Amino acid sequence: MSKRKQSNNEDSDAGSSDISMIDVDFDFFNPNPNVDYHAIKRLLKQLFQEDAESFNLHEFTELILSQPTIGTTIKTDGEDSDPYALLTVLNMHAHREHPSITSLANYFLKKSSTNPGFHSALQTLFSQTQNHVGLVVCERLINMPVQVIPHMYRMLAEELKNAIAENSAFSFTHLLILSRTYHLSLDDEAKLANSQPRNASSKRKKAKAHNANVDNIPRPEDGIYSFHPEDECIKEASAFTVDYPFDASPNEPRNKESFGLDTRGRMMLVPAEKFEGLVVKMGEVYAVN
Repeated sequence: MSKRKQSNNEDSDAGSSDISMIDVDFDFFNPNPNVDYHAIKRLLKQLFQEDAESFNLHEFTELILSQPTIGTTIKTDGEDSDPYALLTVLNMHAHREHPSITSLANYFLKKSSTNPGFHSALQTLFSQTQNHVGLVVCERLINMPVQVIPHMYRMLAEELKNAIAENSAFSFTHLLILSRTYHLSLDDEAKLANSQPRNASSKRKKAKAHNANVDNIPRPEDGIYSFHPEDECIKEASAFTVDYPFDASPNEPRNKESFGLDTRGRMMLVPAEKFEGLVVKMGEVYAVN
C-alpha cells in the first residue's frame, strides 16, 4: 500500500488542439529492496553523472535500500514498478566505515575546496563524533513536477522524528543536500533563444518555463542554472552552497559545436534546526493549485 497518493493534471489551452489532457496519479512508497535496486542505481548515476564511477554505486544503492523505513520513492504503476523519484537520508558518521560513504566524504571534501568556509566546516564535521551529518539524496526523472517534492520532504521530516524517538542514528546537526546544475555560456544561450519557435502556444511557453527556460530567468553571473527549482529554497536555508564541475568531464573541451548540456554538481549544507522551516517553505512555494 502506498504512503499517499497525489494527482497531477495538465490540460490544454482552449485554442490548442495538439495538446491533450494528462492525468497522472503519483503513489508514494517506502524504498523497496526487492524491486527498486536498478531504478535507484540509475537515479544515482543521473545525480553523479560520470563521477559515479569514482565510488561503488552497487554498494551505495544497497546501503540506501538497507533502511527501507526512511525515505520515499514515487511510482505511477504500483509498488512493483520502477520509481521515478527518490528522497532519502543516510547518517555519514554511522556509516563512515562503509566504502561508498568513505569515498563520498573524500569526494565532498575535494569538491568543497573552492569554498574555504564550506571545506573547513565539512572537515570539522567529518572528523568528530558529536555532530552527525545526514546525507540527503534526492533525484528524479526530468518529467517529474516539482510539486511532488514538498510532500516527499514532509514525509522525510516525519520519519526522522519517529526514528529519533526510537534511536539516535537519525539525529543530525547538519544535512548535506546534493543536486545538479547546468552551465550555459553566452553562445549557448544565444543558440537556445534562436531555437525557440516565435509562435508557440502559451501552454508550450509555460511548459518550457517550468523546465528552466532561460528566457524567463535572469542570467546568473556564472551562467549556472538549477535543474531542480527547489534548490532556491534550500540555498536560502543553507549555511554554505558550492557548485562544482564533475571530474569526469568530456575529454575534449567544449566549444561552439559541443552537444548537450554542461551538467555540474551542487552541495548545500543546511543546519538541522532550519530543516523544518525549509520543509514548510517548500510547501508554500510549490503548493498544488
